[in-house]
Amino acid sequence: MKKIRIAVVGCGRISKNHFDSIKIHKDNIELVSICDIDQEIALEHKERYGVEGYTDLEEMLVGENLDLVSICTPSGIHAEQTKICAIHGVNVMTEKPMATRWDDGLRMVKACDDAGVRLFVVKQNRFNATLKLLKRAIEENRFGKINMVHINVFWTRPQSYYDQAKWRGTWEFDGGAFMNQASHYVDLLDWLIGPIDKIHAMMTTTRDIEVEDTGVINIKWRKGTLGSMSVTMLTYPKNLEGSITILGENGTVKIGGVAVNDIQHWEFDKPKDYDKQVNDASYKTTSIYGFGHPLYYENIIKVLRGEVEPETDGREGLKSLEVLIAAYLSARDGKTISLPIEY
Repeated sequence: MKKIRIAVVGCGRISKNHFDSIKIHKDNIELVSICDIDQEIALEHKERYGVEGYTDLEEMLVGENLDLVSICTPSGIHAEQTKICAIHGVNVMTEKPMATRWDDGLRMVKACDDAGVRLFVVKQNRFNATLKLLKRAIEENRFGKINMVHINVFWTRPQSYYDQAKWRGTWEFDGGAFMNQASHYVDLLDWLIGPIDKIHAMMTTTRDIEVEDTGVINIKWRKGTLGSMSVTMLTYPKNLEGSITILGENGTVKIGGVAVNDIQHWEFDKPKDYDKQVNDASYKTTSIYGFGHPLYYENIIKVLRGEVEPETDGREGLKSLEVLIAAYLSARDGKTISLPIEY
């Protein structure tokens, strides 16, 4: 089969995971070009990967025959870049969050629908072996009624992190601790537990930035489950924990570690044969990104080959964006926000 021709747009912090994933899947996908508005960075990556380099997205789309563009740029410009790619008939994969505004997220889905191209939103944590086991247990109703859920994201981002670029820590391009750093954990709220009924949030800011670096959310799901989420980027002196705890009538599970990589408690009233996989599913990591990007790429390759449906398309991406927007509205106005949100 012909290799899928891909370009990476934005060669910053997260792009390495994409370049590494493309290399792993080199039999099925080919890096054709890169694009970055910083000419020096574009030249560096052009030479490193032996591909064409551009500083203008539209120029690249005109000059190259592409099947897929991976967008790794600041979140606030994902919508416009997705629209441009769609107009040129190119499938889009965008990093989290898909957008910083609800209207932009809707616009991205519509643009790709109208152009007849695919929109993928990266949610690589769903491929963690730990979370796949948890998802299976939930789908098999092993918990019975889920009574309570709690998520912690206790990480650190010093002021020097935000000072790396002017867009970091801004409402327009970045979003705060929930939208940026903890976005994948917000995704777990709907993906694992189900549709949310209402949210109440409080947030604060300590760093010299526009957005929040600390916050809490109280959550009620439509099926009656109650829960909460605590997030901070102020943990001393380094990243401490990314965890989810689920308490049900017939089961209790906690997955912790620095990035939901360690099953710390797994107990149900009735055992299953795959419970013995619990120890093997846990893994050590110093990366908060986990190791799910290559598995996410595998899904996209199969989708573009017509073999499977996407794990997380644009509409799936909208679910966590809606939760994020509801949380920000709640914190801003001091109100409980019901979902779906209405403007």
